[in-house]
Amino acid sequence: MIAISLREIAEAIDAELAGDGDLIVTGTVETDSRLVTQGSLFVAKPGEETDGHLFIPSAIEKGAVAAIVQQKTTDEIAQLIVDDSVLALGKLAKHVVAKVKALGNLKIICVTGSNGKTTTKNMLREVLSTVGNTISPEESFNNEVGAPYSMLRINEETKFLVVEMGAGGFGTIRYLAQMCEPDLGIELKVGLAHAGEFGGIDATEKIKAELVEELSSEGIALLNFDDERVMNMVHKTKAKIVTFGLGSDSDYSASGVSIGLAGTSFEYETPDGSKSQVNLKILGEHHVYNALAALAAGELLGADRDKTIKAIESMQLAEKWRMELNIAPNGLTVINDAYNSSPDSMRAALQTLAQLGRLSGKKTVAVMGEMAELGEFSSHEHDAIGRIAVRLNLGQVVVVGKAAKLIHMGASQEGSWDGESEYFDEISDALGYLRGMLTGDEIVLVKSSKSANLRFLGDDLLKEI
Repeated sequence: MIAISLREIAEAIDAELAGDGDLIVTGTVETDSRLVTQGSLFVAKPGEETDGHLFIPSAIEKGAVAAIVQQKTTDEIAQLIVDDSVLALGKLAKHVVAKVKALGNLKIICVTGSNGKTTTKNMLREVLSTVGNTISPEESFNNEVGAPYSMLRINEETKFLVVEMGAGGFGTIRYLAQMCEPDLGIELKVGLAHAGEFGGIDATEKIKAELVEELSSEGIALLNFDDERVMNMVHKTKAKIVTFGLGSDSDYSASGVSIGLAGTSFEYETPDGSKSQVNLKILGEHHVYNALAALAAGELLGADRDKTIKAIESMQLAEKWRMELNIAPNGLTVINDAYNSSPDSMRAALQTLAQLGRLSGKKTVAVMGEMAELGEFSSHEHDAIGRIAVRLNLGQVVVVGKAAKLIHMGASQEGSWDGESEYFDEISDALGYLRGMLTGDEIVLVKSSKSANLRFLGDDLLKEI
């Protein structure tokens, strides 16, 4: 973060200052005391399991210069006392971003969508880093804590700030957009992720649209042309509209998509008619959209096309546990994509598995767990995924966990299978079955929401080979 005095921080976050206002925060802003270093500002955040105020002594020991607190706890450190430390974190991020942006060097890119946010964020980091200093979130830091935490990593040398925006309900994306005032907003997809939590896909569309609604007339809305609900947002923004998609009608397009174990390839075309071959190491046709969004954003922000293509091609994977490909010495291929899951991303992953099976001649095995946060849509969508697995002619389905059992039932009831779907309550039982069944001549996809913990099963499959 930029160096800033406690007096200025107190004014920015409406805090009561207990301590020397001339003290300067020269380090990072941290909500985890274990990450505090000399000169840091520690944010004592109440949590579901513990209270950050309990870790103020640890923050002091590690060199924190001050703490944002909801009640004064000690005289050993300067404190900024507020009603809500999470809201204070957001106010501080807004202040710091505005201050750096006023210098005239910083451009802010925000990305949202039901699927693909983290992959696109990582691609944007690689693309924009070819131009200048780029800050982007670690992991999926995309909520009211993670997003401002990432914003506060900027300094006077930062040229690009990439912000991933997750939806937590109505107003949540608007809150983050107003915090950082983006120059470019990317809308990837409106799907069923969180639909149960929000009350349906129509509500999801409205929440996602909050990003483009907050763009100014000088901003750019970069929209997925192939998603009807995203394109509904055209009339909800003052910003310039630019599109990306697989069709030639979009401004930035991909054609000739090809998928293999080596990755995903396509021909990239820009509005001036220029065409370039792109060879991603990342698996899955659905990642073509993420790549298009990142490449288009790069061009719109002045990046060199050849450099951005090379940057994106050098990425070994989207992120840990996202279409992560591993090939064991005996030939067993495991695709671990069990960090996030929704009906859309599950279908895309299964389609990729089926394509890879046809190309390689290997048996396809889909290990699936719960797709979380679907609410009233959960039963129908889990059943539908099981039936899709059958229609894709996958070799074997292994379903793990009671919350996902309807995948197994859907597959079993589709009618063209006889025993190709197996169900297990426990991960350990599924792992034992797979170890006894797999010969090395298979491609195994492991797919679920993070809460199902199947990502560890995917890792464990490879450990004893």
